[in-house]
Amino acid sequence: MFSFSMAELAMILVIALVVFGPGKLPEVGKALGKGIREMRQAVSSESEKKQG
Repeated sequence: MFSFSMAELAMILVIALVVFGPGKLPEVGKALGKGIREMRQAVSSESEKKQG
């Protein structure tokens, strides 16, 4: 889906750390993961509806 190099991922992590701070970073990661998981489930359920 996305193709990031290690340097780009490190830069994104540093920016997120500066913006959100070290205390909020785990919460932000958890919320982001939950959102991605819900999006994937919605996409897969839509494709199942179209096939069935």
